[in-house]
Amino acid sequence: MKTRLCELLGIEYPIIQGGMAWVATAELAAAVSNGGGIGLIAAGNAPADVVRAQIQKAKSLTDKPFGVNVMMMSPFVEEVMQVIIEEKPAVVATGAGNPGKYIPSLKEAGIKIMPVVASVAMAKKMEKDGADAIIAEGTEAGGHIGELTTMVLVPQVVDAVSIPVVAAGGIADSRGAVAAFALGADGIQVGTRFICSTECIAHDNYKQAVIKAKDRDAVVTGRSTGAPVRALKNKLTREYDKLEKQGASFEEIEALGVGGLRRAFEEGDTQTGSLMAGQSAAMVHEIQPCADIIKSYFDGTEAVIETITSKLK
Repeated sequence: MKTRLCELLGIEYPIIQGGMAWVATAELAAAVSNGGGIGLIAAGNAPADVVRAQIQKAKSLTDKPFGVNVMMMSPFVEEVMQVIIEEKPAVVATGAGNPGKYIPSLKEAGIKIMPVVASVAMAKKMEKDGADAIIAEGTEAGGHIGELTTMVLVPQVVDAVSIPVVAAGGIADSRGAVAAFALGADGIQVGTRFICSTECIAHDNYKQAVIKAKDRDAVVTGRSTGAPVRALKNKLTREYDKLEKQGASFEEIEALGVGGLRRAFEEGDTQTGSLMAGQSAAMVHEIQPCADIIKSYFDGTEAVIETITSKLK
C-alpha cells in the first residue's frame, strides 16, 4: 500500500509508531523503521543530551528514516529542537503545544514536521504554518488526549487541509487501518500495539498489563486540570479520581503522578505506576516483533475489504 505519506517519508508502509514517553526509545524506533514504517523516539521531558544519545543510537541500529517526537511542554524544548536540527532525523512529530516557531528552522534543515492535533482549528493553523503532514489523534489514544474521537476528528481534518493526514487513536489491527483509510487518512499512527513488541524495552509487567486489559480498563484522569491522560486503571488512577472529586488543586494532582511512568516502564510497578495505553489495549493479545506487527496491519486489509464488499452486495 503506497500513499502520500509513503512518498513524503520514503517508507514502505504508511504507519508511524506513536511517540510514547519512556516507551518509544531508540530500540523501538529503529525496529519500526526497519520493519518498513517510521519509528519515533519520544523526547518527553528528557534533556537535550539524552535525546542526542537516543538519536545517535537509532542511527547505529537502522539506516532507514526515523524521527523524534517532541513534547512542546518540555522544559528542554529549545535545546532539544537545536539537537534535532543538528542531528537531522527524517521527521519531527510534536504534541502538547504549538510548534509553529520551530517549523521554519526544521524545514531549513530538511526535516519533515508532523504536529499531533486534536482539533480542526489546530490542523488548519499547522498547515498554514508550513507543516508537511498532520497527525489527527482521537481521544481513544493513550497518554495526553483531546476530546474528539478518531471517527469524527479524522474526516473533518481531511476535509480541512490539503496535506497528508495520519489517523491516530484506537487503531489496533487491519480493520482499524481500513477504517482510517476510508475516512480519508494517508496513514495511521500506532502506539499501544507497539508496547507489546519484542523490541520494546518496557518492563514485561507493563506489557502483560496491556495484554490483560479489558474493554473499559483504559481510563482518563486529569480532566479537571485541563490535561487529561489515558492510562490503564490501577491504584494510581483511583487516587487521581479521588483527588479530583475532592476538588484538589492542580499542584496536588500533578504531584501524584511524578515518576509514575518511569515506575511502570522501568520497575514494572503496575499499581502505582502510570500504565499509559489507549482503548485499543483490549485488542492486543500477544508480544510480536515490530516487523510482524506492521505486516499484520496491512496483510489483512484485502480480507477486510472483501468482507465489507460482501456485506454491501
